[in-house]
Amino acid sequence: MPVHNRIAEFHDEMTAWRHDFHRHPELSYQEHRTGGLVAERLRAFGCDEVVTGLAQTGVVGVIRGSREGGAIGLRADMDALPVVEDTDLPFRSATPGVMHACGHDGHTTMLLGAAKYLAETRNFAGTVYVIFQPAEEQFGGGGAMVREGLFERFPMDRIFGIHNWPALPAGQFGWRVGPLMAAVANIDITVHGTGAHGAMPHQGNDPVVIAAQIISALQSVVSRNVEPAEAGVVTIAHVEGGHTFNVIPETVRMRGTARWFKREVGDLIERKVVEIATGIAAAFGAKAEVVFERTYPATVNESESTRLAERAAATVVGAAKVRELSAPTMGGEDFSFMLDAKDGAYLFLGAGTGAGDAGLHHPQYRFNDAILPMGASFFATLAEQLLPR
Repeated sequence: MPVHNRIAEFHDEMTAWRHDFHRHPELSYQEHRTGGLVAERLRAFGCDEVVTGLAQTGVVGVIRGSREGGAIGLRADMDALPVVEDTDLPFRSATPGVMHACGHDGHTTMLLGAAKYLAETRNFAGTVYVIFQPAEEQFGGGGAMVREGLFERFPMDRIFGIHNWPALPAGQFGWRVGPLMAAVANIDITVHGTGAHGAMPHQGNDPVVIAAQIISALQSVVSRNVEPAEAGVVTIAHVEGGHTFNVIPETVRMRGTARWFKREVGDLIERKVVEIATGIAAAFGAKAEVVFERTYPATVNESESTRLAERAAATVVGAAKVRELSAPTMGGEDFSFMLDAKDGAYLFLGAGTGAGDAGLHHPQYRFNDAILPMGASFFATLAEQLLPR
């Protein structure tokens, strides 16, 4: 069975939902309008129960099948990014400085489409929980939902999610057993030196020079400490200090990110970042404050759930368009919190962005509306295959 005929029938309606979400993006934990519309539509579809307020702005819809059975969860994220949109779309963001630059508007729409279909047909036995999660981009809303009792309040056997992936051809699914996306930490280093006139550097202790040494040395954390067969990343992406040409500042602040898959690699990276930053600063007679904040664990797919998701994807788009990914990505994803607590799988759905087109998190990113019925049908097929009537 390819894309469900009924879902294909309301493709235009789904597209209109997506465009509306895109025009009115909301940042993490500010998804009041988005969550409100989601809850309103779930009630209109005839969901048996609609629960709001989980993790502040999260929404869970409960859809019961034609008879008793098991239960699964289907998840989408709702938040946007602090990005200034640079497109000429007629439905471009109307909120200054905020944009759906990662396709969460599409993810929300696909799960709404699946909910509409499942509530109409009830062609399954048991219960489907449709989970609309806030704050994936910045504050780990997936973890907040788990801590607030998602799996206790809505007991399910497995949970599934998808992310649009511009690097894959449109309509192609990518899957992988085990690590799919990396664990994430934020790095914040502040070097405290002594300010001075730029023409008299000997009268101070230049934190700019110290920061430069730290940035250079941090490049050895992975290349000279992590086993080459493993993966890790340390990137300093933001440096600030000083305000003019000829004044050495008192402090310099650096911010960046670290990524890894194995916990012991994350432990090593954290230890070396702290040692290098504080050690170099001390060698120059200065001080470095280091914050290494672990935000998301690695996204790890459970094998049986991945097999079931692969089967559902092949049912929708054909086996030839479902491929095993050769390697994980160093991007992060807070669905990882849910997979830490419950068996499940996360797949990529190709969006078909061509070479040179803007990718995820870019001001010119454009979601491909053609894949909406494929994502919705994938979710619906999971329910019908895993909870057969």
